[in-house]
Amino acid sequence: MQALAQWLGSTQISHSIQRAIWFIALLQAVHILAIAMVLSSVAMVELRILGITRSQTMTDTARRFMPWIWTGLVVLALTGAVLIVAEPKRTLDNNLAFDIKMLMLATAIAVTLGFQASLSRNLALWEKRPRNRKLLSAFAVFTLLLWCAIAFAGRWIAYVRVD
Repeated sequence: MQALAQWLGSTQISHSIQRAIWFIALLQAVHILAIAMVLSSVAMVELRILGITRSQTMTDTARRFMPWIWTGLVVLALTGAVLIVAEPKRTLDNNLAFDIKMLMLATAIAVTLGFQASLSRNLALWEKRPRNRKLLSAFAVFTLLLWCAIAFAGRWIAYVRVD
């Protein structure tokens, strides 16, 4: 990854983005707004799973908030990729926070896809109040904490220095 970071940092596009300080600030602002969009949508789904909010069915809640999660993730991927091109050594050159973030992100995406598949296959599990709510509650808390940890690790990237 070190060689990739060095090569990417020497490209014309990387230098162009680095010179446009306003562009990096704009990308970071959009990235942060997308983080807020994903985290708030995840929170709404998890609060419904926990039974704290009950104004909508689980299906309606998922139908309402899952598009926001996926749209936010696309925006995060696009802005994140450009930020990586702008400062590749910051992320790709042995930054443990970035590596941990990417691992947690892959896990969170897999969990989210699994939730969506489970919701469409086994609606009764999510709609009714089964006796074993502890497992679903643990799932909701784990998922919410995972997404929060991703945001924390993403912020921590700036504080891990590689010289």
